[in-house]
Amino acid sequence: MSIQAYDLTGRAALVTGAASGIGRATALLLAQAGATVHCADLDEKGLRETTERIEAQGGSSTAHPLDVTDRAQVAATIGEVVRTGGRLDVMATIAGIMHSSPVLETADADLDRVLAVNFKGVLHGCQEAARAMIATNTPGSIVTMASGAVDTGTPGLLCYSVAKAAVVQLTRTLASEVGRHGIRVNAVAPGWIRTPMTDRHDAQAQHRVEAAMARASPLGRVGEAEDIAHAVLHLASDASSFTTGQILRPNGGVAMPW
Repeated sequence: MSIQAYDLTGRAALVTGAASGIGRATALLLAQAGATVHCADLDEKGLRETTERIEAQGGSSTAHPLDVTDRAQVAATIGEVVRTGGRLDVMATIAGIMHSSPVLETADADLDRVLAVNFKGVLHGCQEAARAMIATNTPGSIVTMASGAVDTGTPGLLCYSVAKAAVVQLTRTLASEVGRHGIRVNAVAPGWIRTPMTDRHDAQAQHRVEAAMARASPLGRVGEAEDIAHAVLHLASDASSFTTGQILRPNGGVAMPW
């Protein structure tokens, strides 16, 4: 297998959460690999900035304002992608939100909101993408976004961790069901990544948090959004043609589960 296995020329990719962070980095990298990248997010300003950057680097993209919790919107967006290009080869479900609260202080509304975006939003994308791939006989790749939080108990992250654990099981189950159609389904479970989502403190506190996370890694650093984008590219490309139902953990070695 050559480096050409990473070439996505002629393929169509849809990236949710593309307005910032890991989603933006992924959209930019998939475009650099040759894919036409359809960018989706609720943040329309950030969405425009991402597509403008793709176009500026010579790539091809479209922008789709999208609320992933609304199944009808997800279905309509994927339908539009298929109508305009005839196919959907890569689905990267990256849109997500963060909520922090101790278990004893977590309200139903908190859990419902996080599950709606971080699990049901992923479920909608997976279902509609798989249906489109099957209908067009496209041996595509679906990449979900899990988290290193699934490998350890992290104080304050009940809602987030539960939703991401559900994404892991969704990934495995869907992979077992759609493999016969040539569709691969894998998850990426990042460790601490420097993104707008994790930048939740004042500058001094943020430095302390990142320093602690870097010390926890054998590599001695925290991750960048581009680190995760490269993991997504690998799973989206033919370089991982014999990989499905797996959880790829670019976490700096903080967790090393079997």
